[in-house]
Amino acid sequence: MSSYSYYYVKTIVEDGRPPKTYKFAKGCPVQATKDAWSTVGRYNLLSRLLRGGLSGSGDVHHPANTTFKLGEKGSGFRPRGEVQDFNTLRRECLAAGRLFEDPEFPANDSSLYFSRRPDRYIEWKRPMEIADDPQLFVEGFSRFDVQQGELGDCWLLAAVANLTMHQNLFFQVMPEDQSFEENYAGIFHFRFWQYGRWVDVVIDDRLPTCRGELVYLHSAENNEFWSALLEKAYAKLHGSYEALKGGSTCEAMEDFTGGVTEMYQMDQTPPNLFNILLKAFERNSLLGCSIEPDPNVVEAETPQGLIRGHAYSITQVKNVEIHMPNRYGTIPLLRLRNPWGNEAEWNGPWSDQSPEWRFIPDHEKEELGLTFDMDGEFWMSFHDFTRHFTQLEICNLNPDSLTTDDISAGKKRWEMSVFEGEWVRGVTAGGCRNFLETFWHNPQYRITLECPDEDDDKCTVIIALMQKNRRAQRRMGADCLTIGFAIYHLEYPERLPKPLDINFFKYNASVGRSPAFINLREVTCRFKLPPGVYCIVPSTFDPNEEGEFLLRIFSENKNNMEENDEEVGIGDVDDRIINPAGGKEDQNGDNVPDEPEEDRNTEKVREFFKKLAGPDLEVDWMELKDILDFAMRKGKCCVCALLTRYIFT
Repeated sequence: MSSYSYYYVKTIVEDGRPPKTYKFAKGCPVQATKDAWSTVGRYNLLSRLLRGGLSGSGDVHHPANTTFKLGEKGSGFRPRGEVQDFNTLRRECLAAGRLFEDPEFPANDSSLYFSRRPDRYIEWKRPMEIADDPQLFVEGFSRFDVQQGELGDCWLLAAVANLTMHQNLFFQVMPEDQSFEENYAGIFHFRFWQYGRWVDVVIDDRLPTCRGELVYLHSAENNEFWSALLEKAYAKLHGSYEALKGGSTCEAMEDFTGGVTEMYQMDQTPPNLFNILLKAFERNSLLGCSIEPDPNVVEAETPQGLIRGHAYSITQVKNVEIHMPNRYGTIPLLRLRNPWGNEAEWNGPWSDQSPEWRFIPDHEKEELGLTFDMDGEFWMSFHDFTRHFTQLEICNLNPDSLTTDDISAGKKRWEMSVFEGEWVRGVTAGGCRNFLETFWHNPQYRITLECPDEDDDKCTVIIALMQKNRRAQRRMGADCLTIGFAIYHLEYPERLPKPLDINFFKYNASVGRSPAFINLREVTCRFKLPPGVYCIVPSTFDPNEEGEFLLRIFSENKNNMEENDEEVGIGDVDDRIINPAGGKEDQNGDNVPDEPEEDRNTEKVREFFKKLAGPDLEVDWMELKDILDFAMRKGKCCVCALLTRYIFT
């Protein structure tokens, strides 16, 4: 029986601080696995409710036009005070003749750092106090508006630069109903994709400055502020600016689009990588890349002018026409951009002022929009790209990101299934296949692939496992769990138990799995599978590690996905459960227990439920967990009765 062993890989985007080590686990057992999931908790109704919400299905995909307010019920975020509605707050400020000040993300040190105090005086100023004639946009928006400040978030800035190249995506993140002119009240809002939902984040426009200049992300124009405000909204989403230090470009690209990102290590690339890049660019995918850092130097510059441990965005992919003496043809080129937006550029072949450009016809140069400025943007050949960069990230857009014009133009869209779940200690946190006795306790998801791709007899499937809310929990010492998944073919699914039990995994091997278990926010892999029924088992590496996750499946043709679990329902409830104290009901149908203490306990839980549920008497799964925790702490035995009375009626 094979087992996992650890090896270590340095992250390549820890901008502005020493490289961080990411833990991988390699060598997933292939001897005894095929399909597995869930635990005794799956047979327990309350545990089921906590894991998947009240609907039972766990499917959480919401279209792009469905937006939740931050902290609103259903948003996936706990309230941080009053739920903020942009239009309501702006109307109130305009009516009162005042500028908005955000109490949920105050202009003080707590919004900057969670682990330390600033090393100098930071003054929060509104744009009108920083520049004359402040504007959201000066002559539109472009990738050149993204200039990195002192915060180590180049991974975010590389994604922002990519975002500016797709107008429909840009205005999905930054709604057009705001400016520094009409109805200005010092309030702005941005929308980010978070774990299956689009969340609207409201901010005021007070920005951190030092000596009158912006400290963090800013534009090349000193009176343009859209990029600084976007960074602030993203910082609020995660709790502070410090929470944005260090990350992967794919994380931000997904938060801007709701897409799924594939990562390629350049020493393990497929032979058709340039075609993959070309098709991805033609489908409006967002592209990023980076170079593994030097462990001894932070952001060391190579002799070729590239920066190690730094994120770049890929802004063009093209086979370029070339005319050389006695030879005509094309050469694969890429255009890249350094978020620093300065002279730190590639200095090899096809760089600015490189002699190779004399072989490119003028009409081709014009089509490329060729400019040679010290702006951080440069061209290089695909061959040199694969030699000097170590990691590539491609963000595939979800179906909702395609506009009607895109579809009319013949652009294809992915089919997508989305489920959320949770690893709970002693219930659904079974660990990887090394731990056979508990592996089958993990959540399990059954997927049916019926139609092969157009160009072959297999089905393309991209599986993405994302752990939730870990960046926002940094202030509490939380870090990413080491996660991965395995895929099992179900040859005779109707004969198998739901969920799959230990015997199944003992005698069946996986047919696919994540390349490694790794402590990143998301693990993604592309597979080619024959049509059939499969089971996906997401897990942490070690058992009993708790966390929430999102599982997304992209396929070229329709896929049918469901939880691989027994059906759970509720029938008639025994009177002894409704009335555990053996008392009578009054004329309103409310329970009247014999013991006064039980009556008081029941009333306390009922009032706590009403407080969380609100007038509609509905709770989401997080609120339900709070109710159960409250009841169990007090030793109250009325939980089932309350759940029956309020939730299932």
